[in-house]
Amino acid sequence: MTSGGTFLIETHPNPMAAGERETLLKNPGFGRVLTDHMATIRYSEGRGWHDAKIEPRKAFDLSPSTVVLHYAQEIFEGMKAYRLPDGGATLFRPGANARRFTNSANRLAMAPLPEELFVESVRALVRADRDWIPAAEGASLYLRPFMIATEAILGVKPSSDYLFCVIASPVGSYFKSGAPAVTLWASENYTRAAPGGTGEAKCGGNYAASLAAQAEATREGCDQVVFLDAVEKRWIEELGGMNVFFVFEDGSLQTPPLTGTILPGITRDSLITLARDLGLTVREEPYSIDQWQADAESGRLTEAFACGTAAVVTPIGKVKGRTRNFTIGDGGAGPVAARLKAALLDIQNGRAPDGHGWLDRLF
Repeated sequence: MTSGGTFLIETHPNPMAAGERETLLKNPGFGRVLTDHMATIRYSEGRGWHDAKIEPRKAFDLSPSTVVLHYAQEIFEGMKAYRLPDGGATLFRPGANARRFTNSANRLAMAPLPEELFVESVRALVRADRDWIPAAEGASLYLRPFMIATEAILGVKPSSDYLFCVIASPVGSYFKSGAPAVTLWASENYTRAAPGGTGEAKCGGNYAASLAAQAEATREGCDQVVFLDAVEKRWIEELGGMNVFFVFEDGSLQTPPLTGTILPGITRDSLITLARDLGLTVREEPYSIDQWQADAESGRLTEAFACGTAAVVTPIGKVKGRTRNFTIGDGGAGPVAARLKAALLDIQNGRAPDGHGWLDRLF
């Protein structure tokens, strides 16, 4: 073992062979291949956060009565490390992920991890598994920081013990179809979040609640589900795992406002900034499903796209539902989405100047 700042470094005794790793990196898929190591930090009442390690990736040993298994005290983040043209690597806005992780922890009554420790854990893991960062165009190292309640007790209360962990996975494209744009299913039977709920927290329960709606979308031949608000069931909120933007014929953009039921996406926030840098008007205002259809059919709406860490920027070509079926533009990718995606990826991959201080170079 060696010391790496706050973290004790325990190198994997039998890491994957270089040749096998390089073969996997040529076509890693998304989220199926994991790197050799993981970062872990433990929390207990009275002691606080302690025992920070980079260690060989392994299974957890949990009691059947562990709180996370019964009361779903669990939160996570999604972020990426990018290979730079000079062979180095960078993170993109890790401080923003750390702040959102704190907000999620507070909402689920979990012990908040100090934000500087969150960022240090991600940096330490990427440095340990630096050879796992893909160099192929469009590929990156996806990072999954998460925290679970680990007290062993059958009682409905906040846990007294927590485990924070970061794992990493080399990834390629999120959507596998290769189509220029995705088709959405407008859910009428399910809602993702309600006022006062956990919609703005990044917790597993939100995603579990979306799976039945996503299965419905898949049965209907659609790639993703789009959720409406829980009160009136008319206002667009977000997709199963992505925020959404609308582009109009005057060149302006609109995205639903953050009112507590929508995850405050870091990609969403970055695209708003980049669009304004390009001189585009961006409104954060409610937009109804009926208006979406009317504007698409009249031609007032020219593009729509989803965005998130995993999928980056994904054009939306069609929207289907029990009582609706409409196409946006020509059903393919639009120029505004393409321009914003290129601007974002160029910064993340070190091909364009980082005027906002978003990149955190690792080596």
